[in-house]
Amino acid sequence: MKFAIVVSKFNEEVTLGLLDGAKQFLLSKKIKVEEKDIYFAPGAFEIPLLAKTLAKKKKYAGVIALGCVIKGDTAHFEFISLGTAIGLQQASLETNKPIAFGILTTYTDEQAEARSGKDGHNKGIEAASACWESAQLLARL
Repeated sequence: MKFAIVVSKFNEEVTLGLLDGAKQFLLSKKIKVEEKDIYFAPGAFEIPLLAKTLAKKKKYAGVIALGCVIKGDTAHFEFISLGTAIGLQQASLETNKPIAFGILTTYTDEQAEARSGKDGHNKGIEAASACWESAQLLARL
């Protein structure tokens, strides 16, 4: 079973921690993570299209989407967060493949850092686990 990982380059200090967590989980399941299966998106908003394209490929059992959107002073946060969430859900439903939502939507930099492994909690691990478990269940169905 192979998985693609799509990672936002925006807020890279956080998203690379998420990527480390996802890779750690997959390796714990004896799933080899190759560099050619990791794709970098410019930002979170671009992730759904890339994830959908990857989910259509037969070689992947699922896609792990990792990103970080931190609230600023404008409504931009709400549009990006909602668009990314809906886009990923729609892509998963259209391709019948699990696409894990590992997009942090936080109010502060500190919250994002805490969820990317700085305090032992890593949303990348959770997203990889959800994708792997869903792929396992879909294979049995």
